[in-house]
Amino acid sequence: MIETRKLNVQPTLSRPDDFYNALVEMHRELSEEQSRLANAKLILLLANQIGDEETLEEALKIAAEGLNKPTVF
Repeated sequence: MIETRKLNVQPTLSRPDDFYNALVEMHRELSEEQSRLANAKLILLLANQIGDEETLEEALKIAAEGLNKPTVF
């Protein structure tokens, strides 16, 4: 596990279920392509809100932790 330096990974949402439901609702009736685009837009909006590149780089590493990346030949 990556040791965090700047990124707060502790729960801070006062109503996480409400956020999850809103996220699911945002995707309702979207095509797979539209859903991916909505996720990309959301990520970029939140990254802009955070604004700190070191924190964002840490978040990228944590998000990718444990995922199997395909081998590129």
